[in-house]
Amino acid sequence: MKLQLVMVLILAGCAAPVPNVDTHEEPVPVLVMQESASTASLRGLSVLSDSTAWASGTNGTYLRTTDGGENWETGTVPGAEDLDFRDVEGMDAERAYLLSAGEPAKLFETTDGGAHWGEVYSNSTPGVFFDSMAFWDGNTGIAFSDPVEGNFVIIRTTDGGITWEQAPPENLPPSHDGEAGFAASGTMAAVQGSTHAWIGTGGKTARVLRSTDRGWTWKAAETPMRNGKASTGIFSITFWDESNGIIVGGDYQDPDNRQANAALSTDGGLTWRSVDGSPPLGFRSAVAYVPHVDPPMLIAVGTSGVDISGDGGRSWTSLSTEGYHTVALSPSGRVGWATGADGRIAKIHVSMN
Repeated sequence: MKLQLVMVLILAGCAAPVPNVDTHEEPVPVLVMQESASTASLRGLSVLSDSTAWASGTNGTYLRTTDGGENWETGTVPGAEDLDFRDVEGMDAERAYLLSAGEPAKLFETTDGGAHWGEVYSNSTPGVFFDSMAFWDGNTGIAFSDPVEGNFVIIRTTDGGITWEQAPPENLPPSHDGEAGFAASGTMAAVQGSTHAWIGTGGKTARVLRSTDRGWTWKAAETPMRNGKASTGIFSITFWDESNGIIVGGDYQDPDNRQANAALSTDGGLTWRSVDGSPPLGFRSAVAYVPHVDPPMLIAVGTSGVDISGDGGRSWTSLSTEGYHTVALSPSGRVGWATGADGRIAKIHVSMN
């Protein structure tokens, strides 16, 4: 399917100029601002369908829409007002998980659309700092933390979050000095198929950890991503099948710098190469693929703007200088959202044949 990559950005009720578009040309992505009624910094996002999505952020905040973003229900988890929910994973309109960063690390679950939340996991180990989680299905998922005593902490559930077990340290490659994860967008962990999982790292080194047994054992691969400082590395990872994926990042303290901010894999994360065209136009904290588009269409966001690729990540075009923390698309590929600071939410419309 060929895709003309054009975006229209509508801000606070006033439209930006619309490029000349041949009405006979194919799909036009459109980004439209929505009212969230929140001032939280929103870094967690889970899009389940064209109508249903969850978001999460600072001050124990969660949001939910079931009508395509026409209305966002906003709430705070009781007793969690001091927590920063850096990731959210929705199973459906009623059931979702919230993951907090910092110490202690906590996981909460709701089964009634946010009316009630129960704590399903807590970890007060000194140094623990959870960055991201991902689920293959409603029963099986993983979450990971920065290293503790030289090893990343990776936990797994196979019973829908009732219990969580930690992957044995001997099943993981030791962390490098100064290596950690980033809780910038809730997209540092990715899953595909029924068994594959990947985790990105950053800091003084930037590696990808890879599992083919649902997160129980892991191996590491070096990448060409920018590294060497606590603010550099991989900030997001996604795979559109078990072989092909992309990592994005850079340096969040140097948001306009394009140096070594994206790399691709075609062998399931065993090896990585820098993009051979024009990379994203700065630091990018999240990347998502648009399902059912061939060649793969990707959208990346960061504090300095939004970029799009229509060739599987090999080259990128800037769409906006408006900053966002994270982005996700629905399974249909027709709808998505981007969220950011101060409760910013934008809906993405993708028209397809």
